[in-house]
Amino acid sequence: MVTYNPINKSNNFTCGDTVCGQVTLEVAKDCQIESLSIKFKGKAEVLWTERHGQTTVVYHSKDKYFSFKHYFTGGKTPRKFAFHSFLLAGSHVYPFTFQIPHQDLPSSFKGSVGKVVYLLEATLSRSMRINKKDSTKINFVSKVDWNNVPGLMMPQHESKDKKMKFFNSGTVAMDVNIEKSGFLQGEGLKVVALIQNNSSREIKPKYCVYRKHSFFARGKRRLDTKDLFKEVGDPIPPSSNENVTRVITIPHDVEPSILNCSILKVEYRLRVSSYTTSTTTEMCVTALCIVFPEKGIKNYGNCYQ
Repeated sequence: MVTYNPINKSNNFTCGDTVCGQVTLEVAKDCQIESLSIKFKGKAEVLWTERHGQTTVVYHSKDKYFSFKHYFTGGKTPRKFAFHSFLLAGSHVYPFTFQIPHQDLPSSFKGSVGKVVYLLEATLSRSMRINKKDSTKINFVSKVDWNNVPGLMMPQHESKDKKMKFFNSGTVAMDVNIEKSGFLQGEGLKVVALIQNNSSREIKPKYCVYRKHSFFARGKRRLDTKDLFKEVGDPIPPSSNENVTRVITIPHDVEPSILNCSILKVEYRLRVSSYTTSTTTEMCVTALCIVFPEKGIKNYGNCYQ
């Protein structure tokens, strides 16, 4: 059995952290083993299939970030020359220590057809037997250097206007401003919108934050989107202009954005729209939101030291 020692209350690790743990063998009776090893590896992988006529096409890609292996006993010697270790019945504990590399690594992630995994895997080899394995995952959170991510603190501005149709007449225009692009989990996302309702009906502003997962393999992209939460503002009367301010709180448990992986991305976008209650007319403005883990050494080890 593989276990590791948490370094903080959130049980998260980041680059440069040391992962300490142990492999425990419970031996029922005296026996011989060829080798016992522990491997620590980080990788990203995407996999999906598509039907094209009568053919099933497999889309697969993998990024390997690091792989370390340590032998407690035995080694790479071929089996016929291997030295056998003798173990007495009882419990045997083998401690290990690994350091996570100082690299630009993506955070742990699991999506519909892709994942980023950081894994501890123990392997027990015995003569004339199938190898036994046990593994456990650690939760890795990317170290964020706000100074090296361009545009995080730059304001965003989008505008749009639309002529109403059918049972409505006139125009509606929106001018949407967001103070920045980078936000922490639990932070308030402030949206300021100038809405010009020059139509003949009242309209309502609608806000939606949605998640966007992109997976890449063999030159193709697989997209998976999901609305996370929605809010509706107060109605704006016909032939009027209003400055509307809305603060949307990003949930504490939303997964961090991933923009540093070549085969998958995790993004968030804010969609601001205005619609009339009596028709299906709708107009949308979208903006990119990059979500980072909450700051704090207590939550994320030395992530922000």
